[in-house]
Amino acid sequence: MKTDVPKSLKGGKFYPFLRASLKGISQVILIENSITGLLILIAIAISSIYLGVIALLSAMIGTFTAMLGGADKESIDQGLLGYNSVLTGMALALFLQGPYMWTVALAGAVVAAVLTAAMMHFMKNTKVPILTFPFIVLTWLMLLAAYKLKHLSLSASLVPQDLANWQLNIAGKVNLLDGVFHGIGQVFFLNNTWSGILVLIAVFWGSRKLGMYAAIGNAAAIIIAYVLGGEHSLIVLGLYGYNAILTIIAVSGVFNEKHNRYNLPSGILAACLTVPITAGLSTWLLPYGLPALTMPFVLSTWLILGARKTMPNL
Repeated sequence: MKTDVPKSLKGGKFYPFLRASLKGISQVILIENSITGLLILIAIAISSIYLGVIALLSAMIGTFTAMLGGADKESIDQGLLGYNSVLTGMALALFLQGPYMWTVALAGAVVAAVLTAAMMHFMKNTKVPILTFPFIVLTWLMLLAAYKLKHLSLSASLVPQDLANWQLNIAGKVNLLDGVFHGIGQVFFLNNTWSGILVLIAVFWGSRKLGMYAAIGNAAAIIIAYVLGGEHSLIVLGLYGYNAILTIIAVSGVFNEKHNRYNLPSGILAACLTVPITAGLSTWLLPYGLPALTMPFVLSTWLILGARKTMPNL
């Protein structure tokens, strides 16, 4: 049986395919820009060559899957069918162990593209974006499957914990500068300060306005987490910041209402909400050893965007 090859890969037209794949990386942070995607890929590679390879392969696999599936060319070119594949491939490669981990991670990138397409169809009438929900659901299910599959296991960083013996650790100092750069880097699971700086540069390259929003959202989350007594180590690692960054970019910059003077305050409010949502969700997931991923971003963004349908001044 003959399989048609997408036109973007014929006749030496690999560049459009690569550009769409890089946009798939940049769309993780809600920006359509291949240079931004390339800078982010370099930032990932600085932190880990292994993760950099996974990110690029996942982006290309997600884009190629969309092409084979006959998806809308504009959506493919914008990277809208690749970003969930990028996050899924990276997450599974990070959080799973076993002889088939690479296969599972890259297969996950394929399924993420299909699930993204399905959710785009199901939610198109609501006019609410799917965001990273396909990545979250797929990753959680695969991590939970590791409990039942012999040749897959959770990495040492994911340890199920008994809430009855849980203790809040607020020891240590809070280095706000580290928290700022780790927050933006954690969007791509990066703990490296230089990688975080490069990701922030990539955001500013795509849009100075969105870069400012990212800085404001991150600062707001750090302040709220500190005031509410969040664990200092988590604040410094940026684990309270990355969801806030994505949320303010979505609410105030990308899915905003034109001529609405409250777009920025609404985005700051949504960013601040991600802090208690992150704390609550993380606690709920502790017995399963699962990370919160970007679910606080999705929930907080959906909350504001949904409310805008009835309260347009938000």
